[in-house]
Amino acid sequence: MLKETAQHSLEHILPKGQVFVDRATLIAYEVDAGIDRGRPEGVVFPRTTEEVARVVRWATQHNIPLVARGAGTGLSGGAVADRGGIIVEFAHMNHILEIETLGRSAIVEPALINLRLDEQARAHGLYFPPDPSSQRASTMGGNVAENSGGPHCFKYGVTTNYVTGLKAVLADGSIIHAGGSAFDYPGYDFCGLLTGSEGMLGMITEITVRLQRNPPGVRTMLVVFDSVEQAGVAVSAIIAAGLVPATMEMMDKKITHIIEPFAKAGLPLDAGAILIIEVDGYTESLGTQIHEIEQILLANGGKNIRIANSEDERARIWLARKSAAGAVTRLSPSYYTVDVTVPRSHLAETLSEVNQIIERYNLRAGHLLHAGDGNLHPMILIPEPGNAELMHRVHMAGRDMVQCCVEKGGSLSGEHGIGIEKREFMTLMHKPHELMAMWDIKQAFDPKNILNPGKLFPAPEPGSQAPFKGYTLDYQDATTNREMPEHIFTPENAEDAAQGLLALAEGRQQAYINHKRLQQPGVQISTANMRGIKEYARDDMYITVGAGTTLREIQNFLGEEKKQLPITSPWPDATIGGIIASNINAPLRMRYGSIRDLVLYATVALSDGRIIRTGRPIVKNVAGYDITRLFVGSYGTLGLMSDITLKVSSLPRQQQTLVIPVDNLQQGLNWARTALAYPLVGSGIVLYRGNQGPRIQGSPYTLVYSAEGLREDVETELQQVHEALREAGAPEAQIVENWSATNAWEQFLRREGTHVRVGVSPRKAFSYIRQQQAVLERDNYMVDFNSGHIYTASQEESVPCTQAWLEELRTPALQQDGYALVAALPDALNGHIERWGYQPDGLKVMQALKQRWDPQSVLTSGIGFLEV
Repeated sequence: MLKETAQHSLEHILPKGQVFVDRATLIAYEVDAGIDRGRPEGVVFPRTTEEVARVVRWATQHNIPLVARGAGTGLSGGAVADRGGIIVEFAHMNHILEIETLGRSAIVEPALINLRLDEQARAHGLYFPPDPSSQRASTMGGNVAENSGGPHCFKYGVTTNYVTGLKAVLADGSIIHAGGSAFDYPGYDFCGLLTGSEGMLGMITEITVRLQRNPPGVRTMLVVFDSVEQAGVAVSAIIAAGLVPATMEMMDKKITHIIEPFAKAGLPLDAGAILIIEVDGYTESLGTQIHEIEQILLANGGKNIRIANSEDERARIWLARKSAAGAVTRLSPSYYTVDVTVPRSHLAETLSEVNQIIERYNLRAGHLLHAGDGNLHPMILIPEPGNAELMHRVHMAGRDMVQCCVEKGGSLSGEHGIGIEKREFMTLMHKPHELMAMWDIKQAFDPKNILNPGKLFPAPEPGSQAPFKGYTLDYQDATTNREMPEHIFTPENAEDAAQGLLALAEGRQQAYINHKRLQQPGVQISTANMRGIKEYARDDMYITVGAGTTLREIQNFLGEEKKQLPITSPWPDATIGGIIASNINAPLRMRYGSIRDLVLYATVALSDGRIIRTGRPIVKNVAGYDITRLFVGSYGTLGLMSDITLKVSSLPRQQQTLVIPVDNLQQGLNWARTALAYPLVGSGIVLYRGNQGPRIQGSPYTLVYSAEGLREDVETELQQVHEALREAGAPEAQIVENWSATNAWEQFLRREGTHVRVGVSPRKAFSYIRQQQAVLERDNYMVDFNSGHIYTASQEESVPCTQAWLEELRTPALQQDGYALVAALPDALNGHIERWGYQPDGLKVMQALKQRWDPQSVLTSGIGFLEV
């Protein structure tokens, strides 16, 4: 129970009717949709960010835990107050604050139901792809906190791939904006870190997400296989053919027998496995996709293929898939859904082992599988929830399943999170150094452990003062004779790097990871000896490379496989580690996502001697904080990446570009605005002044629209864009093969001189360009409309780079919640120009984290605001 003084003060910081401490209310909040329980001491219902901040400041003052809660649909106990404290129920903060169609974004409050956002987006011809099975009830705040997935994440990605900005209340009651409406803000990616952090790092009160164009056409098919193994092989064959269905969902025979009597969807009860495959795109490509997939399925044992010919028939197929929970509860008063992920190629063998585990513990279960991304959901029936012996068997079976998946390179949770359910299993997947790295993050954000304490980390041993089981501070190998690196340090591997960094720390010597544009005094760390292809997983579509491997080398290797890494650089000999650390994104992010969406995990050496692995080679992984994203755009200030694993994609079957001459800037902006309504397979929309590629003589500007993918999709989209531009008054476009907006971007950034990147929201880019036209046109410049990035160059013979010139670009960008940073600077100007001119909201937390991972400030970069 709350102390009377604490309760009295709590009731006075919120309006009447927003604080509840009565027994009836508390009982209703002691459980979520899982099986873990814990009764809170109170429940509060804030309506604004400021009210949340008041509650947090109160909790910190009284040292009382806070647990954020939305709809309570979580399955891992993440919103259960197992240590007492106050539930912060966000039910009243459930509004869509903005849907912005030009920039394809939305701003929402945390208690908004996922499906409500998708419905409103579709009314504008847009689409919010992350669609967990609880979509009709789960909230956006919960989806962000757990980094939820869903059936469509194979093609479109999970929640973190769509969150661009968060407003959050930190444990001290301060309010920060992580990310925002612009892309690629300078600073550590706290937006990516807060997503999936289970409410342990901050109370999220506002969410900015990007939206996709709603695909004009969808086709759904159901196919039968004799076994799960057959179905798994067929899934790999579809992906190997360069096809990317929107969904590939699998059900085994056991779950089919549970679902069909309930859903009556006509599922064949003799099927060893059933695949539901959905394709989307332009209607012109759907027939081709379905036909090609059908041939692959037949060649790999598929039969009784059923293609939905109406929306009603499609709905019946999906009713079967989404009726699993309801069907199970007809047979059992309770059930336990296990959530584990393995690399897709291990799916069939994993399911076989999971079935053996179920038999060993004498349990009954059926399986749902997100086959495209290797996510398994064994659903274990619990006929007697009060039977302690049965519950012990259920938990032991769950543990064995987790261990089985981790041993195959998978994760102990793909989309449900750790919470209470799996915190004791974290040591199966993470080494003590990795858990300590996560604890460092927790301490940087929440040193008093007020926010959702007791989740994610294993409980400490009885009587121990350690924060969690496996806790250790002994990272240093005292028997190793460490030598101080001199001038240039070239480690061979992560172990070598860790020892060298530790020696530098002990000698209080600064160092910087090799980056030509950020040279500083101190020891230069070169990754030249950490290069090469370490692993190429053809069936699982990922590649592991040394951080010092050049992009050219990676692309040449993948090209022979008809694959690509959808990352580029103006400098092909740039290393993959440098590209990731600087987070330089090209226009092709429109089609494939940004760098942060493509890095699966890395092995990193910290300056205190620790070596950590930040993730796993899978798309769906919510087993702890998403540390990987912290290193994207960190400029080497947190640690040294030794090897990196990235998602691979098939080469597009077709790439075409429209090149349109533009006589004046206003025309170009108007036509770009028209074109922005169309991208479905678009891979870049840029406007440039100067000679960056194909250009029709006599026009000072050129507008470029690129698309790539299936031939029918590319041709249909470019035809639609071409017709819309002609109607808007644009001249006939030139159609170019195998050259793109990204090629124009590369050519522009290869120019000598000072380069400035201005970042504003895509919507605000238009007004910014108009207002700053006179400044921009002192030299050539380029606009990437999808990203809201404006690139301009200063060459001494035309526009000398001065701080005054830079401020003319920077000040209005900052006023529009954007930034302007110097991306390239001649050595002669180093130290004379303020490169960043930007201070992140979370600067104190950034500095606190750097202090914990690099206490001697060994790793420098010249980024003033990142240094402690």
